[in-house]
Amino acid sequence: MKEKILEVLENVHEAKEAMEINDLLSLKSAEDYRLVCECLEQLVQEYVVFKTKKEKYILLKNCPSLRIGKLSLNKKGYGFVILEREDDLYIPADMIGNATHDDVVLAEITRTGVKREGKILRVIQRDLRDVVGEVISIQGKFQLKLDDEKKDITVLLSRETIQNCVEGHKVLVHLGKELGKKSYLGDVVKILGHKDDPGVDILSIAYKYQIDPDFGKLVEEELESIPVEVNENDLQGRVDFTNEEIFTIDGSHTKDIDDAIGISKEGELYVLGVHIADVSHYVKENTALGDAAYERGTSSYLADTVIPMLPHKLSNGICSLNEGSLRLTMSCVMKINAVGEVVSYEIVPSYIRSRKKMTYEAVNDILMRNQVEKGYEDYVDSLRLMNELAHILQKRSIQRGYINFDLDEPRIVQDEFGKCIDVVMDEREDGEKLIESFMIVANETVASHIYNMELPFIYRVHGKPNSEKIDDFVNLVKILGYNLQTRTIDLTPKSMQQLLDELDEKPEFTILSKLLLRSMKKAEYSSENIGHFGLASRAYTHFTSPIRRFPDLTVHRLLKKYLVEKDFSMSTISYLEQSLVEVALHSSERERAADQAERDVEEMKMAEYMENHIGEEYEGIINTVTNFGFFVELPNLIEGLVHVNTLKGDFYEYIPESLALIGKNSKKTYRIGDAVRVKCIGASKESSMIDFELVKMVDE
Repeated sequence: MKEKILEVLENVHEAKEAMEINDLLSLKSAEDYRLVCECLEQLVQEYVVFKTKKEKYILLKNCPSLRIGKLSLNKKGYGFVILEREDDLYIPADMIGNATHDDVVLAEITRTGVKREGKILRVIQRDLRDVVGEVISIQGKFQLKLDDEKKDITVLLSRETIQNCVEGHKVLVHLGKELGKKSYLGDVVKILGHKDDPGVDILSIAYKYQIDPDFGKLVEEELESIPVEVNENDLQGRVDFTNEEIFTIDGSHTKDIDDAIGISKEGELYVLGVHIADVSHYVKENTALGDAAYERGTSSYLADTVIPMLPHKLSNGICSLNEGSLRLTMSCVMKINAVGEVVSYEIVPSYIRSRKKMTYEAVNDILMRNQVEKGYEDYVDSLRLMNELAHILQKRSIQRGYINFDLDEPRIVQDEFGKCIDVVMDEREDGEKLIESFMIVANETVASHIYNMELPFIYRVHGKPNSEKIDDFVNLVKILGYNLQTRTIDLTPKSMQQLLDELDEKPEFTILSKLLLRSMKKAEYSSENIGHFGLASRAYTHFTSPIRRFPDLTVHRLLKKYLVEKDFSMSTISYLEQSLVEVALHSSERERAADQAERDVEEMKMAEYMENHIGEEYEGIINTVTNFGFFVELPNLIEGLVHVNTLKGDFYEYIPESLALIGKNSKKTYRIGDAVRVKCIGASKESSMIDFELVKMVDE
């Protein structure tokens, strides 16, 4: 009956009563009508059919204004409904209703144009299983004060599981019985530590996103069989690169070293070797180690805390390309001409012995300041030849449309007690750009090779921007008083690059470039190759970081299956075509979780830093305007709210068409890009919020 109802409703674009649907099905009996009503209600529960307030029914997909997705709330008060295959739907704070963070919701689109907006109609599914918070006591009863204030629920802790808890403990809690509306009984499953203990703040955020530092007993048992040194028998069938000058370049504190590089010249051709740790030799499928790597999906870098995808015995030991150590690798050796074209290459299992663990700081001193640190003297010529090739590759990338947003990133500096004592900007110089260029060309070479073989694979893809979002951005630029010359219809990587160049001289460039980046789709993993828009690449993958990313480990496994084992059987191909879809989806999901955890840690630590700077004044730029105030970003990317109630001398209204707060009498305007001087009047590590008060406009 369900199939017949769906078939009838397929071409119905106006909601129908149950009896009307019954008539369309040409049914006569009361029993048939009862069955129709029953099936309609089931389809409503399955979110295939929408039931209106007047008890009429219509296929959800035939309702142009309705969407189902997961609600993601922002600390600024508003949220987004995350939608598949289309842009997310913005939900203003006063349209969220009783929905909470991570709810699956039904939303109605209420406004199109500059910013597509909506409102939450109902909560479809509340996914509350494990939550993190602080143990508190209210009238003698232990409760959980949730870290995630966006989850508006009450959690009472069961007596049986709080035996070892005290007030102030941060705990992981499994939610059980629902006691009432937004009220639950919870079991403490893990005590993370006291809230004032060093590192517990970061650990709490990790657990919030299901990032578990504990690998478990089965993994620990498997680790006992992992060697600490390379076995001579494992060198069979591999290319020996130990006689070549190969070294690594990483941050000074890096211990999980994925990639090593070497260079030479054959006539006019550059011979670039990119040698990547062969993690797949040690981390096999259908093992506890392999399953743990899959579940994590990625290593998480939370301030100065690293929660690795693989245990340290692997990530910092046998898999890490440590100086002077024999290591198994997968190598991509490319011959590249003077204009940056890869004219030939080979991808082979190999082994290397890195000559030196270099740091970006020392390499940048050589390449940019002609200062040679002790121990680097023998490598200066190779580094300069590498930089020469890197600039050629970068020029070629730009010519084809590579979009270089080159956005600053903050770095949290903590003392020995885990307290944030500074927030500084990480600078990218030639050393960082050199490694980036070499990894990009290796990733493209590997992806193109398998793509041309027409075999199942996992790609790193980046879709074309949605035209509506680009139109929104162009309208914003016009509101700021600028007319763009770049054609934005059917945008290409090259025209996106031109758009950035056109904005480069504008005082609001930093803010505008971030807004333009947000208007683009997020890169993700896929078994289908649609290319990488941001890199202007027809085929791209992640091959170069298998210690810290599961897709790279998967790529290594596939390379061995295709290039070494020569396994092209139909059963293998069929299995991979199905399994790689799930690998890509899961890896993308875990990447998003790790990214959000990183942002949460940054925001928390920035607020912790500002707790010691209340009363101090700073200059910054308005980067967001809302109906309750505007957010100001400082040069080190710390962000705080100037609440509308603190603006003196007038009543300020938010005018959406102008994306500005405008004084009712004075007409004084605050909009995105304005430079302002502010005073820090409040900061809370607990809520990750910073409050500013406007001192004056910078140009006043």
